[in-house]
Amino acid sequence: MKIMLALALALWTLHWGPELRASQPEGPPEEAQEIQGAEDADEGEAVEEAEESREGDEAEEGEEGEEGEEEEPPRPPNVLLILVDDLGYGDLSSWGAEDLQTPHIDALVESGMRFNHFYANSTVGAPTRAALLTGRYPDLVGVPGNIRPEPERNWGYLSPEATLLPVLLQQGGYHTALIGKWHLGLESPNLPNERGFHLFRGFLADRMDDYFLHTRRGVNHMRFNAETVEPAGHATDLFTQWAIDYLADRAEDDQPFFLFLAYNAPHVPAQPPPSYLERVAQRGGGLSEKRARLVALIEHLDEGIGRVMEALQENGQDSETLVLFTSDNGGDLRAEADCGDLRGGKREMYEGGIRVPMVAVWPEKVRPGTSSNRLALTMDLFPTICTAAGLTPESEIDGVSLFRTLVGQMAPPMERTFHWVRREGGRLHQGQDYYAIRQGRWKLLQNSPFEPFKLFNVREDPLEEHDLAEQDPGTVSRLSRTLRLRIQKAGAVPWQPGPPPESESTLQSESTSQTESTPESGSESSTILP
Repeated sequence: MKIMLALALALWTLHWGPELRASQPEGPPEEAQEIQGAEDADEGEAVEEAEESREGDEAEEGEEGEEGEEEEPPRPPNVLLILVDDLGYGDLSSWGAEDLQTPHIDALVESGMRFNHFYANSTVGAPTRAALLTGRYPDLVGVPGNIRPEPERNWGYLSPEATLLPVLLQQGGYHTALIGKWHLGLESPNLPNERGFHLFRGFLADRMDDYFLHTRRGVNHMRFNAETVEPAGHATDLFTQWAIDYLADRAEDDQPFFLFLAYNAPHVPAQPPPSYLERVAQRGGGLSEKRARLVALIEHLDEGIGRVMEALQENGQDSETLVLFTSDNGGDLRAEADCGDLRGGKREMYEGGIRVPMVAVWPEKVRPGTSSNRLALTMDLFPTICTAAGLTPESEIDGVSLFRTLVGQMAPPMERTFHWVRREGGRLHQGQDYYAIRQGRWKLLQNSPFEPFKLFNVREDPLEEHDLAEQDPGTVSRLSRTLRLRIQKAGAVPWQPGPPPESESTLQSESTSQTESTPESGSESSTILP
């Protein structure tokens, strides 16, 4: 392990030592300043000041080299990746919410860089998690929809051939841990310890039906590595404390760590501890009971994140840790989530369903209080973390590193096409896909497999109020052609572990007896809600 760590340190220094020094200009980095309404503003520009600084640093290094002095290579950063579940774009006080208080997440915003146009890779959780950990579009690694315990409700299977981020980090000398929600498989070979995590303490399945019982449809999915456990307490508190315990365990170790802290909150059911709900009720404000419960759950989550960040600071780990915070998809409007002024919410291809908060904090590397309007997706965090760690993925990835943006350098010009897909069952989707695609200012989308595509100029119409599909059939045709090629590519990737859960004769029998008002399995709400 010491040899692997030494090699990782050397590679990290060789690749990124000069760039990190070059990324600290005296004035605020141009790209990172608040520039509202200027999407893609950082693409296609360069920072001459950073280049001059790099030349100066290289000259100083040459002089030191002549004296024969050898400096100890800098340590690759720890990485703390915090992923929350179903947090709306407007459900943080730093993102405009006026009926809740999130001081600890707000402190992250003040300490680092906020991304104003950051998108989840899907409208629901499992595909986004697959994209995050593989750096690929989720349907290209077998996860076009949510992975669930019941075969007839399952719409994804993480490809065993996909290389996951913790595997690469292990090879680079990192200790890796997942605390919280997995949602990418419930059996071998897709268990967390088999996919690159040294430690797993958390929940294997999708949503919790009860934050205190930690069950899904009556089954306990809580694990400590491979062992089923029955811990007492609210899931958010458990994940917070386990993260604090992990940080304490790593405090005296020089080995860098990757901690993926994936909370279930604020996913429904909105079940905060009673004391938090009482606190929200005492503030007044005329909130509905449903909204008050969600606000209390978010504030409880915020306090947990604050405790984790406090532990990081007390351990002296904060100065050498890259912290990333984001959500797996937009807020759930059924739970009265706030997605700001954006249209739609979770499960929808409108902006409210896929645009999410994202913050990066890295002391002395990321300038505090800055923001970026660079367009980015969840899968971009994979190469970003690899770059920070001095690692180069050998497998194919679709994500693009945000490293230069984080450290204050202009990103090179880049034309990117973004795709979104979700596959789902139930009466609303019938096991079919619905899509969105974005190129520059244009976004083509549908919210159901059975509705026509709509076209929006999201630069001029960010609220997606004016469908231009009939007025601009040429753009619709161009984007549709690009989307078809993507669908063909993803069609070659298996998304089930084996044969269909039911035979063709059984399905035919069911289809003849099923009425229009009867869901395919269980109630419609349980079928659609992930």
